[in-house]
Amino acid sequence: MPIPKILVIEDEELVRKVVEFRLKKEGYDVYPAKDGGEALELIEQHQFDVILVDIMIPYVGGLEITQKVKSDPKTASTQIIVVSANGLENVILEAFALGADDFIAKPFNLPELMMRVKKHIKQPVG
Repeated sequence: MPIPKILVIEDEELVRKVVEFRLKKEGYDVYPAKDGGEALELIEQHQFDVILVDIMIPYVGGLEITQKVKSDPKTASTQIIVVSANGLENVILEAFALGADDFIAKPFNLPELMMRVKKHIKQPVG
């Protein structure tokens, strides 16, 4: 089975590096992006299993990225976990309405985030 690819879109460098380090330690192939523009370039170049996306990122926001990924037939099956410091009900509902597969509020518990990623990795059939 190929190593699952995970895109981490987070503008806070410390958070991005901690998540990236932990995901790599768990054996995933991790691609970091510090803003929406960088993320969209990576999405064009690679097929990801899971995308972790912060809502408030520069250039192209996390909700717009979610909508783009889920509306494109080539990437629609990609699992998206929205991560946000804004846990208001309307924000959570909008994320799900745009196609997010999961939502986790900041500050998050790192072991919980790892379990959510693992849950969303597509397992081979059979």
